[in-house]
Amino acid sequence: MDIRVDLYEYQARDLFERRGVPVLRGLVARTPEEAAAAMEQLGTPVVVVKAQVKTGGRGKAGGVKLARNPQEAADRAREILGLDIKGHVVEQVMVAEGADIAEEYYFSLLLDRASRTYLAMCSVEGGMDIETLAEERPEALARIPVDPRTGIDWAKADEIVAAAGFAEEDRRRVARVLGTLGRVFIDEDATLVEVNPLVKTKQGDILALDGKVTLDDNARFRHPEHAAFEDASSADPLEARAQEKGLNYVKLDGSVGVIGNGAGLVMSTLDVVAKAGEDLPGTPRPANFLDIGGGASAQVMANGLEIILSDPQVESVFVNVFGGITACNEVANGIVAAMKMLGERATKPLVVRLDGNAVEIGRQILHEFDHPLVTVVDTMDHAARRAAELASAASSSEDPQNQTEQKGA
Repeated sequence: MDIRVDLYEYQARDLFERRGVPVLRGLVARTPEEAAAAMEQLGTPVVVVKAQVKTGGRGKAGGVKLARNPQEAADRAREILGLDIKGHVVEQVMVAEGADIAEEYYFSLLLDRASRTYLAMCSVEGGMDIETLAEERPEALARIPVDPRTGIDWAKADEIVAAAGFAEEDRRRVARVLGTLGRVFIDEDATLVEVNPLVKTKQGDILALDGKVTLDDNARFRHPEHAAFEDASSADPLEARAQEKGLNYVKLDGSVGVIGNGAGLVMSTLDVVAKAGEDLPGTPRPANFLDIGGGASAQVMANGLEIILSDPQVESVFVNVFGGITACNEVANGIVAAMKMLGERATKPLVVRLDGNAVEIGRQILHEFDHPLVTVVDTMDHAARRAAELASAASSSEDPQNQTEQKGA
């Protein structure tokens, strides 16, 4: 399961600075008064007050403004704080040192899953919407594959800057910065490192002026320091509770809860559920990703069901398990024990599909349990369809308009 951690710009700036990438100073402010104090602390004649949100388009939305004295910094922060930028409400700004910019460039290094390698993208035309540049003038954006085993060494950095069309006199300095950004990408287990713009100042310095970094949370065990990047205020409470219980859970926006063992099986289950609900009223979709891994003990199953049933959007639950090391009879006993442990908290129907090791014994255990909320279905497709139908029927019965029509009938 691909779990990403997107950093705020100020977090990316701090990370770059620690790793030796040339950046300008910047301080975070959460009130206009803090913004004024930040400018005084920076002691520069001009600062840029920048909204800190995990989305693009800040400039067009009024989230990036210049200030030339502390009072202006406070005023600009007051204008930006509370802005809604593409659904993200600004709760903090970064007051950044101004730069005397001569030229703006673009650089990114990302994980190219299709080619199973890294991909560097670079252009001497930065500071604009890179998607627009890539679509309208693709020749202006160099795309260079990067071998994960070597990263951006001097030879690869030289190849990138040459392909991007940098002036000969700038190539060495730019290449040095690209090499450092490449080490950030690898050493921090990132899936994206982007700088837009990467600038050349009138003094000839190369600086990373605005950075975006996405970290692979699957590598968290190697980076305990990454815990400092967590944004508790924006974290989904169900995901936070699941993490406390050691569950691999991701909240989605549908109405069919999903539990499976193994990331690959769960991902396939999400697709099958989405397909099954396409032609049903309300178009039920998966409500979550939840992989219980190789173990399906009563406590693990109870924890998973409790998290899923705590989601008010969930109308049904699809438990899809392939018995391997953990046999289906153990899974079935886990479901039985979990339903008993949950008691009245188990309020939504469960559709269970078991296959693999000891499947007949597992199905028999559930049939003998004979719980009114538990339905056993033999195949994955049929089980997904049944779970989607139950969610569709439940959501339709809760629709006031539908209830009115039923009474009228």
